[in-house]
Amino acid sequence: MNVLKIAAFSDGETGGNPAGVVIGDALPPLAQMQGIAAEVGFSETAFAARTDNGWRVRYFSPQSEVPFCGHATIALGAALALQHGDGVFALTLNHAQITVEGRRDGNVIAAALQSPPTRSAAASPDFVSAALALFGLAPEELDARVPPAIVHAGADHLLLALKRRATLSAMHYELEAGRALMNSAGLATIVLVYAESAQRFHTRNPFASGGVYEDPATGAATAALAGYLRDIDWPHGGAIDVVQGEDMGMLSRLHADVPPTPGSSIRVSSTARVMVA
Repeated sequence: MNVLKIAAFSDGETGGNPAGVVIGDALPPLAQMQGIAAEVGFSETAFAARTDNGWRVRYFSPQSEVPFCGHATIALGAALALQHGDGVFALTLNHAQITVEGRRDGNVIAAALQSPPTRSAAASPDFVSAALALFGLAPEELDARVPPAIVHAGADHLLLALKRRATLSAMHYELEAGRALMNSAGLATIVLVYAESAQRFHTRNPFASGGVYEDPATGAATAALAGYLRDIDWPHGGAIDVVQGEDMGMLSRLHADVPPTPGSSIRVSSTARVMVA
């Protein structure tokens, strides 16, 4: 089975988050999709099959299925553009209907997704305390302007905002403890974020629930962050830029357009690059 390897949210022709993409006439059996994702070894692999109204899509990490993955969706948009020409493609996920677009420009493909609807809720103090303990953080290291929350744009994430960029850079945790904590709350990732300005953010995304220590670019979490900033009336000015993967040596750039309607879809865009086998 042909697996395309595409790095999404790239910094032009470098960086980004690798994803596997499998496009076929029908989705393989669940066990086969899980096995392919484990063999590929990237944080996610997207599987897509044509339907009467677009494409049916499912996402798998090396250890589990996930309801939505932003960087694998961007990679899929790039793959569809390469195979079928530039355009906007309708996707049916397990629990949502979204779109992705892909447009070729030499070796780099511009791609953008429209996320599932967003929502957010305050995180419980006990759960926040457990998360702080996981990362060895003290409560006073949190940025009070962006309170801890469970944020959602197709999947749930715990968001913790930090006062200092250096604290973000020093992130560390135990993978198995992180997996247990995330799975106990049904989280896809934990989003650690530092606000450099009102519109520019640095993030890191532990993905222990999927067996991955850290994602270098996370579109679903970026959409959820943007939706949360809208919910708390952060002065985002209609868009934010996110730098991720820098501390991993895999610089990734994500842009999110934030419409004013609460709960509405977030457009997350960037570039993608085909990886040499």
